[in-house]
Amino acid sequence: MIKMNIVEILKRNGKSKYWLCQQMNITSRNLNRIIRGETSSISFKYIEALCNYLNCTPNELLSIVPDKNSTSNNE
Repeated sequence: MIKMNIVEILKRNGKSKYWLCQQMNITSRNLNRIIRGETSSISFKYIEALCNYLNCTPNELLSIVPDKNSTSNNE
């Protein structure tokens, strides 16, 4: 599962979700859906904007978290 590290980066930068919504011109509902992983895709346009406003790289923005339902063995 892909995890967005937006909240952690906002805290590190001393910024709020409200600030980010204003900068990116998106609703807080849509930002929260991205943060909670409730979206099935995100465009490169938004990844680039997030990185620019959060002053981070895509590698810092995204993490891979093992899915609780998946197995680590390739059987």
